[in-house]
Amino acid sequence: MATFSGKEPLRSGRLRQLGDLSAASQETDEAFAASAADALAALPYVLAVALGGSRASGTARPDSDWDFAVYYRGPGFDPASLAALGWDGQIFPIGGWGGGVFNGGAWLRAGGRQVDVHYRDLDDVDFRIAEAAAGRFAIERLAFHLAGIPSYIVLAELGTHRVLRGELPRPRFPAALRESAAKRWAAEAAHSVDYAAKAHASRGRLTETAGAIGTAACQASHAILAARGEWVTNEKTLVDRAGLRAVDQILAGLRPEPAVLTRAVDAARELFAAGYQAAEGT
Repeated sequence: MATFSGKEPLRSGRLRQLGDLSAASQETDEAFAASAADALAALPYVLAVALGGSRASGTARPDSDWDFAVYYRGPGFDPASLAALGWDGQIFPIGGWGGGVFNGGAWLRAGGRQVDVHYRDLDDVDFRIAEAAAGRFAIERLAFHLAGIPSYIVLAELGTHRVLRGELPRPRFPAALRESAAKRWAAEAAHSVDYAAKAHASRGRLTETAGAIGTAACQASHAILAARGEWVTNEKTLVDRAGLRAVDQILAGLRPEPAVLTRAVDAARELFAAGYQAAEGT
């Protein structure tokens, strides 16, 4: 059974029994998506369920995770209720992932399937939509992401995920956000490569220079996709979508020599600038 990583232990009396889903490994993918959506939608205070990631985009491999989001409104939703699904794993409290855009979730296993459940408060969703419409957003640090994540990822999920139960808005990329995000991400990328040139490349620091170029590649990719008005939900295919995969060739030739590293930074700067300029014309 799943364990709750909150401050209070589970109290079985407050759990709504949803049936045994341990046979999930025997279901087809579509049948599993339907049964999982039914179970998640039956949790108290959940108003909608969406499927994201490669499972929603049709690019999943057989071993790809299942990314579900449960949408609720206000303080009534209790993550501990996920234990009633009967799936093994770990359930985190709201705010258990550090707060911010990713305000918590669960890592579960349904039969042979790895399942991630994210919590989405519709009050926060409404706020993010309004902020994005005005061109405002924040960039937050998130594990496994070089450039961090923009707060408008909440809209990106709505714009790309597959709604399985309930109703959710499907926002387009706001014009004001398209302009502000493209400019800010482009500036972030420029700052990263400029600092790399001054602080690291000139001193022959290969690791720091390579890291800065990699980070800048993701930042520049965000800028390019924002300029195109394309949603981004993670960094997995970010560089490819932006057309900046040539950065690999730049990094492949690095040696801990100032002249070599400086040329690499200059080449990266030119690659990112050219990609951004092309995107601005779309």
